Amino acid sequence: MILRGQVPENQLEFDLEIETIARRNRSKKRKVKLSKLEEMRLNAYQSSKLYKECAKAYYDKRILKRSFHPGQSVLLFNSRLKLFPEKLKSKWSGPFLVKQVEPYGAVQLENPESQRSWTVNGQRLKHYLGGEIERLTTVIHLSD
Repeated sequence: MILRGQVPENQLEFDLEIETIARRNRSKKRKVKLSKLEEMRLNAYQSSKLYKECAKAYYDKRILKRSFHPGQSVLLFNSRLKLFPEKLKSKWSGPFLVKQVEPYGAVQLENPESQRSWTVNGQRLKHYLGGEIERLTTVIHLSD
């Protein structure tokens, strides 16, 4: 290694020393760039994690906590009403009776008219408070 004030013995040794110093500087700069890149990646990861937590809290806050008991009357949300989109047609069908409440929000319903029962997600139900519900049935005869 050449110190200040020393004169190199030959030009080749001097050039080799300059190249070694330049290589060390390049490797330090590369390490600094890599550490900055790693820091940016960690910041992006933390901000995306924070965004996901906020979005989850927002949507979880909007979920209504409903509790159902056997024998209760409920209305079922009909999400497959896209065939005849009428503005004034109700998206709720029922009333149905709650036969059994299963774990994790599943509810077993029973149709009082046909005594048929099936299981649905509890988020598709709402309490029936009484009154008449107009049951519309549409029959379309298709001809060949």
